[in-house]
Amino acid sequence: MMENKVYDLLGVGIGPFNLGLAALLTDYPEVETVFLDQKPSFDWHPGMLIVGTRLQVPFMADLVTLANPTNKYSFLNYLAEKNRLYPFYFLQRLDIPRREYNDYCQWVANELENCQFGKRVENVEYNESDSNYVVTVKDVNSGNLEELRCKHLVLGAGTTPSMPKSFQGLPKEDVFHTADFLKYQDRCRKAKSITVVGSGQSAAEAFRELLKERMEHKYQLNWITRSRSFLSMEESKLSVEQFSPDYVKYFYKFSQEEKDRIFASQGLLYKGISSHTITDIYNLLYEHSVCGEELNVGLQVLTEVSGVKEKDGKYELQCHQWQQKKDFTHETEVVIVGTGYRPNVPSFMKNLGEHIQWDDKGRYKVEEDYRLTLNVPNEIYVHSGISHSHGVGSTNLGLAVHRNKIIINHLLGKEVFEMHDKNVFQNFDADKFNSINKGILTD
Repeated sequence: MMENKVYDLLGVGIGPFNLGLAALLTDYPEVETVFLDQKPSFDWHPGMLIVGTRLQVPFMADLVTLANPTNKYSFLNYLAEKNRLYPFYFLQRLDIPRREYNDYCQWVANELENCQFGKRVENVEYNESDSNYVVTVKDVNSGNLEELRCKHLVLGAGTTPSMPKSFQGLPKEDVFHTADFLKYQDRCRKAKSITVVGSGQSAAEAFRELLKERMEHKYQLNWITRSRSFLSMEESKLSVEQFSPDYVKYFYKFSQEEKDRIFASQGLLYKGISSHTITDIYNLLYEHSVCGEELNVGLQVLTEVSGVKEKDGKYELQCHQWQQKKDFTHETEVVIVGTGYRPNVPSFMKNLGEHIQWDDKGRYKVEEDYRLTLNVPNEIYVHSGISHSHGVGSTNLGLAVHRNKIIINHLLGKEVFEMHDKNVFQNFDADKFNSINKGILTD
């Protein structure tokens, strides 16, 4: 890297969101960019790249297509480069294997010169004398430090597994998050009993994989959730229109109090289990029950696991069936915790805290065009930790491409990507609905 060089944009973290931004920006060489990640290479949720799992959005929600279908980093061009177009054509599916999506992103990351791995951002400060951000970067392999300067930042630090305190401090090979499932799968195969806690997609996929192998390895398998059932995700075509630019624009206009209330009611848009996963699990349960064999599998709903303690080489879960108001304990050898993820707010952000506006719950205040509300002229764009401001689609891969269009338009100061007011069939805003109908009646 050149000394005294000032980048127009520096990206922290290279997950799908920033990777897509980096790919789209290759069409604008006048913008000097660099994207950094501490990992040695791109790897998307490696602990959950289970054979047979699928991406939950169509392949068109790749890194670039919904912004620019002609961009060379599209999924279809990846297939062409890998000589996989005909196999994909005969597959006749919109969704793709999760492992293939990861391979696609790795292909893009390896092609992009503005993406650098093995580089950890240690600190960021704002230099008022030259109106730049000063970014301290550590080379993970050599330990060497260097300072980079940039006009603007974009945060794509993603999320981290959310592990309740009561499950922390125990042997990691026995009590672990679903994010580490493949890492400890061999441990599961040697266990006499396994319990999965939680009922989201990741928990369901881990349970399904364990259920596939249960007859071979003979372990007792249990699944506990505090939900009233193992609920399927809302996946109807009109329901998923809430993952649209139209809905984001509608949602953003509400007060923060109303946003929090609305978001809390939308769990099944992103927390439930895909219908094909539930179908797979039921089919496996049915097949395991053939010939009157002892199933040795337990599914318990309406039950909260409040804690866990080690006991004689096993783990005792403190359980509460909240509808019956009954407490009980459950003993198991391995515990797999599917309690989701939380936004990763980089530690270096504390040094920028005086320049950032926060709400009363300690969350970023975010402008409609994905900029943090700051008291300095330089921008910080954000990809994660914005569900409170932009709603349920903030982690959606397809909407991330739309977000990158907005960021690039703002960064370049012109509309290089056209923004359309109407992208879905339904209306969310009553005024828009009324104006459309009045226009039809007066024509």
